[in-house]
Amino acid sequence: MQYLTLTRTVPVVADYDVVVCGGGPSGFIAAIAAARLGARTALVERLGFLGGMATASLVAPISVFNYNGRRVIDGIPWEFIERLIDVGGAREEKPLGNITFSPEKYKLVAQRMVLEAGVSLYFHSHLTGCKKEGNRLTHIYIDNKNGTEAIAAGYFIDCTGDADLSHQAGVPMQPVKSELQPATLIFMLGGVDTGMLPKIRHSDQGVNYHDLDMKRIFEAVGQKQKLPLYGGPWYCGVLDEGLVLLNITRTYANMADNRQASQTECLLREDVFTFVELLRTHVPAFRNAFLVMTAPQAGTRETRRIQGVHTLTGDEYLEATDFPDAVSRGCHPVDIHSAESTNQVCKFLKDAAFVPYRCLIAPGYPNLIVGGRAFSADGISSASVRVQASVMGLGQAAGVAAGLCVPSGADVSGVDIGQLRAVLTNWGANLEK
Repeated sequence: MQYLTLTRTVPVVADYDVVVCGGGPSGFIAAIAAARLGARTALVERLGFLGGMATASLVAPISVFNYNGRRVIDGIPWEFIERLIDVGGAREEKPLGNITFSPEKYKLVAQRMVLEAGVSLYFHSHLTGCKKEGNRLTHIYIDNKNGTEAIAAGYFIDCTGDADLSHQAGVPMQPVKSELQPATLIFMLGGVDTGMLPKIRHSDQGVNYHDLDMKRIFEAVGQKQKLPLYGGPWYCGVLDEGLVLLNITRTYANMADNRQASQTECLLREDVFTFVELLRTHVPAFRNAFLVMTAPQAGTRETRRIQGVHTLTGDEYLEATDFPDAVSRGCHPVDIHSAESTNQVCKFLKDAAFVPYRCLIAPGYPNLIVGGRAFSADGISSASVRVQASVMGLGQAAGVAAGLCVPSGADVSGVDIGQLRAVLTNWGANLEK
């Protein structure tokens, strides 16, 4: 392979206390949290809107906020949901607390809350690298229509989902499994008779919301013709009558690799059209359905995860092990999808689990915190915490931790855990067993 050496002068366009990379569910919550503690905060996002998997990949519902009759994920994440409900952009499916939502109003409310907190937004900006002094990050590099720019900060929060900033900074990663969970391209259909769909709402604890009748239809058709690989099927409303989001397609891909991601997007887009015709032909509720859109990008369940100070294990998670430095919770089932078949492993929790702060930081990286699904976890615990409500909780914890470090300049490993938990609890986070 041929290599080129580039030498360029890059302008440092701003200096902040905290820079959050990634504006998905964890990232925009982290930015709000840090800013509300008085930190001068910036949020860098490669797209022109916030929401990540929710709005760019149409992953619905937002799951799960409640478990065993209690609100598990609270604070800024639930404030966001309440504001989304207030503008007619969401519906809570009680008692479990899954949230059916409008993707467009999700973008709007997230944007409003971020700007109200005083966060500086850098949309359409791709994270392309970082500068370090030892293992302390001093700048990130972004590329946008202005060219290559640098942003300085005292603290950085990696909410990219794929651990992009951590990877660029040289943080060790968890060993890559031989089979990552599959990518899925969700699509929206209109003209659907939603009254005929039994799984349009997601309200019951201990239930897998795949439509078994629809799966049997697929299996019968698959006996006569070759079908693309599929999962579920799962579907969810988007509040408006006749519109449904469908989670069916799947294929193996490491979505942190550009070539694999490109091939995957093309393959799954072809598969969407196959499934649209299959649904129209064989499922009565979809007889008059039409394709409204495919998600702007394939949904990603699993890529890189950091090697943190502590790695949350499946046993710890399933047993709801409490930790003295617990800063967030998770209550979604452990949800492991096969990338090579229609199989799924779904394990429901006895009680909401805990995530310790040590899973959000890496040894020897004094000013880097990880929020979202790239936190330090094994494949079992990650298969639950990766969903939206849980990563919102992680983002809230990461933002508060960074904000608390700013006044003293303390390393992220030296944050006062008692103060961190007190702020989170005061904001409404549920950290009690």
